[in-house]
Amino acid sequence: MTPEMKTRAARALTDGVDPKNVIVALCLLVGARYGWPGIGWGLLAITFCAGIPIAYIVIREGDGRWGNRHLTDRSRRMVVIPVILASVGICLAAMSLGGAPAPMLSMVAAMLVTLAAIWPITRWWKISVHTSVLTGALAMLGLLYGPWWLLSIALVPMVAWSRAQLKDHTPWQTVAGAALGAIVAGPVFALGL
Repeated sequence: MTPEMKTRAARALTDGVDPKNVIVALCLLVGARYGWPGIGWGLLAITFCAGIPIAYIVIREGDGRWGNRHLTDRSRRMVVIPVILASVGICLAAMSLGGAPAPMLSMVAAMLVTLAAIWPITRWWKISVHTSVLTGALAMLGLLYGPWWLLSIALVPMVAWSRAQLKDHTPWQTVAGAALGAIVAGPVFALGL
């Protein structure tokens, strides 16, 4: 494989397993467990946990100073993470008040707690949000739907490779992100089951 082909493959994987895409899939898969009402809760979670955050990033990116939506510059993340925390917190409050199923609440709580753990680390080190979100999502799906979902954990090293190949992260930053996602999101989600 030529270096150009590796870069193209890494970019396709990075873009395909972008945190917002993982969050959309997670919200729909967890919501589907509860029928049409669950899908509705999933759509609400998508709006606040993926839609509003990516809209904010795209708007900020539009001024030309931010480079790209993956926020490869740590200082940009320090501005965006509090906005995302607020959006996810509002979602959690709305879902709590609206009577969403406990696992849906735990899913959003897991997102909130994971992001809250990423934020202080990001001040000094660029931990991988891609691997953190993916591993956390797979842990939640494994807990909800059974161990067969854990076979999809094979995606994590592929995404870690893509992030390192693009020089967006060191291998250790991807490993740390994956560990944080599993250690934080899985147990928080398990509390609602």
